[in-house]
Amino acid sequence: MAELLPGRAQGSEPPLVTVAMPVYNAGKYLRLAVLSIVRQTFTDWELLIIDDGSTDNALQDIADIDDTRIRILRDGANKGLAARLNEAADMARGRYFARMDQDDVSYPERFARQIEALKNDPELDLVATRAILIDENDHATGLFPYAISHEEICARPWRGFYFPHPTWMGKIEWFRNRRYTVPGPYFCEDQELLLRSYRNSRFATLDEILFAYRIRKEVNWRKRGKTRRTILRIQLRQFMVIYQWRIMFLVILTFVGRVAGDMLKFIGGLFFQDQLKTVAVPISSQWHVVLNTLAEKHK
Repeated sequence: MAELLPGRAQGSEPPLVTVAMPVYNAGKYLRLAVLSIVRQTFTDWELLIIDDGSTDNALQDIADIDDTRIRILRDGANKGLAARLNEAADMARGRYFARMDQDDVSYPERFARQIEALKNDPELDLVATRAILIDENDHATGLFPYAISHEEICARPWRGFYFPHPTWMGKIEWFRNRRYTVPGPYFCEDQELLLRSYRNSRFATLDEILFAYRIRKEVNWRKRGKTRRTILRIQLRQFMVIYQWRIMFLVILTFVGRVAGDMLKFIGGLFFQDQLKTVAVPISSQWHVVLNTLAEKHK
């Protein structure tokens, strides 16, 4: 794999955190995502940006971000998110491994808060944060569903895990020992990994909004339907192996209910325009402060 922009020398003191950011045609959003890492209040990290065969010029848009903690790597291939995350875990020099998506935004205190949580509770394997939802124009549109404790996160595995993937930070050994399944299941690499590991792991979500998760206004219904079917197959296979017939029944009921809900939303969208969603003023104000700070620091 060719390294385009060298980070800190391999012989230097290793960082505490390795941040993995696989990118594929990130477009205009990549710069803000990278800047949100550069502007973290916690500074002992390395950022691995792994280009997964992009055909756009997004990497050129961050060429002026001169930071020796950033390493940009590419080999011209398109392997998928799961394979790239495994590669990043293998290359990581940090004690902790953090996720970051190419179009999202980390709040400045994110890393500091997650490291504090991991150090305070050695039994924790993985820590996420609460997240605000933003659209293509950086407008706050809602809140990502969440659960706080491990028991709450894993209480209903047939419904999936409300544990936002790009906010994860955890022990590097956890990622190396469990690894993402390759090829990754269709847009649900995280759910498959959590389903395999939740019985022998410990998760938690910080009860603080420290992340902005970008979603598109236009719903890709075909993609959503395929993702639903993929998760259904993964869940049924997993629970069949351990003879959890009751949970399998609940998996099917959940799938039917969600598909029915999708159909109602699709039909409703044909006749009614989406109403503008509002976010509580303190939460929206906090997001705008983060956004404005990043814009002012790097015009």
